[in-house]
Amino acid sequence: MKRKSISVILCVAMVAGLAAGCGSSKDEKKDGKEILSVWIPPLDDETEKNYVPLLDKFEKENNCELDVQIIPWDTYEEKYMTAINAGEGPDVGYMYVEMFPTYIDSGAVVDMEEYLTEEDYEEYLYLDRGKMMGGTYGFPFNTGNPFIMYYNEDILESIGETAPETWEDFERICKKATKDTDGDGKIDQYGYAAGFNNGDMSPLYLLNSYYYSLLWQNGSDIYNDDLKSVRFNDEAGVEAVEYLKSLTPYMPEDYMSLAATDAFSNVFGGGHAAFACARAMQAQSESFQETYPDLHWNYVTSLKNEQYGTFGAADCLTLMSACENKELGMKLIKYMTGTEVMSEYHKEHHGAPMTKDEEYQGDEKLERTLTEDRDKWRPLQAGPCGSDILLNLVSQIQAVMSGDASAQEALDEAAEYSDDLLDEYWADKE
Repeated sequence: MKRKSISVILCVAMVAGLAAGCGSSKDEKKDGKEILSVWIPPLDDETEKNYVPLLDKFEKENNCELDVQIIPWDTYEEKYMTAINAGEGPDVGYMYVEMFPTYIDSGAVVDMEEYLTEEDYEEYLYLDRGKMMGGTYGFPFNTGNPFIMYYNEDILESIGETAPETWEDFERICKKATKDTDGDGKIDQYGYAAGFNNGDMSPLYLLNSYYYSLLWQNGSDIYNDDLKSVRFNDEAGVEAVEYLKSLTPYMPEDYMSLAATDAFSNVFGGGHAAFACARAMQAQSESFQETYPDLHWNYVTSLKNEQYGTFGAADCLTLMSACENKELGMKLIKYMTGTEVMSEYHKEHHGAPMTKDEEYQGDEKLERTLTEDRDKWRPLQAGPCGSDILLNLVSQIQAVMSGDASAQEALDEAAEYSDDLLDEYWADKE
């Protein structure tokens, strides 16, 4: 058995405790008003100013008081685990996909399906992305901004190419674009501005940028459907990593030490590469306009091999089992994600409209990621011990990219590690 981190042990051992800790004194009242506690992470640099005041109207209309706590990202999951196990969690909480499985399995979160109507499914655009592990446990709140493939229009035009559609197109263009442009004998223009050092980002950023898209485009996924084992080391999964490795001749020579964000901002932004992958955000467009005003860029939302696919987060609000007034909690969730609130919030912090009635307020150039290309991106599967499985997986992919292991060897080792964790996780459930 391979050594497991503390978080893995918690993933397995805390589940029973969570169910016992679901009770909470949520029937507290202040000045005759019911109190609902809400936990969210920072949505932007000034969430307390930009978002929280938008909920004042809900308090007045429902004669209640909201206790909104903004919890830093670096302690978010730890605080959840500790508090809920002690029966002190929120009524309504914000979760990302990797968090859900433990709380679903323990019964700490509610399947919201009984609270949803046909009108809700018509109005809220991303409800299908809150379905996981046999229920609707998440109500999408912060989604969109998928990772897309940016391209330099001038470079593609100079080599007689147009935007790629397939893996074959992409590799061909990368090869043609990688060249010495000033005649000094050194490559100074690259096909793909990729960097496999996560820099100041989580290591999982590397999976978001470079891996999930290829895995899904080739028809594989992280887990098997029963969530009891992984499948990323199947034939399609190995081919995806081998394809990624085959692109290294077209990347900057220092791609292993180069931070992914620097590859995008400096190498691609500086006009030295045909392609780069990054999140579709208005901030990227504004940064290019300010720093590299002569950069002419466009993008494809997803390449295609067997199918389309690229990563776009679908962070959700969830109704906690400890909430005493679930009808009111569910009403709050719909309000927090509804047209009135999100239309105002997105004036300050651009994001994907959550409802069909909310107008898009972001960069017009990026709007098609949320319209005609919306089905080309997706969130992760929700599966047990996800963070630890993925952190181990990214280290194995880095070993492949550095030449220290073959794709098959690395993925088999990652799968063995993952399946050991899953065996232990499910041992008490059968």
